[in-house]
Amino acid sequence: MLLRLYHHITNIADIPLTLLLKQRLAQGKEDPARWQEKKGIPSRQRPDSALIWLHAASVGEAQSALILIEKITAVRPDVHMLVTSGTLTSSQLLSSRLPEQAFHQFLPLDHPQWVRAFLDYWHPDLVLWMESELWPNFLNSLKERNIPALLLNARLSKKSLQNWKKAPAAAHSILSAFSLILCQTAKDEAAYRDLGAKDVQTTGNIKYSAAPLPFIPSKLDALKTAIASRPLWVYASTHEGEEEIALRLHQKLKKVHPDLLTIIIPRHPNRGSKIEQDLRAQDVRIQRRTDAHNLPTSDTDIYIADTLGELGLFYRLTPIAVIGRSLSIDGGGGHNPIEAAQLDCVVLHGPHVQNLADIYHDMHMANACLQIKDENHFYEQLNELLNTPQKRHTYQQNAKQFCDQQTHQLQLLWERLEPYILATAKDVT
Repeated sequence: MLLRLYHHITNIADIPLTLLLKQRLAQGKEDPARWQEKKGIPSRQRPDSALIWLHAASVGEAQSALILIEKITAVRPDVHMLVTSGTLTSSQLLSSRLPEQAFHQFLPLDHPQWVRAFLDYWHPDLVLWMESELWPNFLNSLKERNIPALLLNARLSKKSLQNWKKAPAAAHSILSAFSLILCQTAKDEAAYRDLGAKDVQTTGNIKYSAAPLPFIPSKLDALKTAIASRPLWVYASTHEGEEEIALRLHQKLKKVHPDLLTIIIPRHPNRGSKIEQDLRAQDVRIQRRTDAHNLPTSDTDIYIADTLGELGLFYRLTPIAVIGRSLSIDGGGGHNPIEAAQLDCVVLHGPHVQNLADIYHDMHMANACLQIKDENHFYEQLNELLNTPQKRHTYQQNAKQFCDQQTHQLQLLWERLEPYILATAKDVT
């Protein structure tokens, strides 16, 4: 009953959904040249080969998926890969880093007609789904068309499990679209089994196995020359409320470390101008990377790195990285700490990391990251790390060693996934 109601409501929602997309377009949240992909209208020709479709929801999933995409295209050079995502930033990241056999499109909204148009055009031979949100119209359509689908890197929060258990028939129907579900943890596996999923296995979190973020060496050299020996720290993937914390901390720390440089990397680079306006103060010199003179000068206090795809550059530059959306005013949830840990950073985070609780728990067990309790504790931890090279070195080593010990998880996932990749039709579809 719930799924039929959902199908009916979405089926008559083309006008409000189109208005929503146009509103997002006006806000700069959609690509002006490609926004109609979200209505199932393609912007490129389907290749004349077997096609594997991988969906990665946003930047985090997209980054994790890249190493898997590269492995699949290496094993099956005769196939192409359609890679979809939902956000503008993830599309920009993927478009610049996908291998030759792969290409990006936006995932349509879950409108039955748009879903039908998408599947009629692309008719994939295999679907790999890397998103916690399970869109009913899409998944039921895959089941109706007998297209094999796998749910990868699956997780299920306690709250989501409780919600799904209120509609067990709907949960069973949606999950039955997947031939195989590969989970991050044994707890996730138990949750999916509790909802009636059949072939469920635990292979670990693919985020542990993602390749280190890329960088351009000449840009790193230029930044090192500009910064010289100044002490610095990075607040990465920040959300609203965290930039103000960084400003207050900088003002306080500067009394002890006069040459301190604070680098803020907003999760959404288009917020750079607003962040600069919000932080503007008489005794603090703020500079944005997108300004014409984009290297920090000797008197720059706060450097806003409002560019896309340069996180790997700044993680290589700094010894200290604080991971954003763990002290933000939206309730937090946390972002991926592995990317910083791989690149020799001391990793710090606030208390609100519920979206990646298992990763942070494992890192704490290995003494590979530090938690900030509140803003005062934040100051104490940063001040000690800036003053104590040995402590920095210890946590850098612990974080790197922790990452090195997790690389087997991609192999576990690949062992379960490979038979489906090899079985994908070799004939032109």
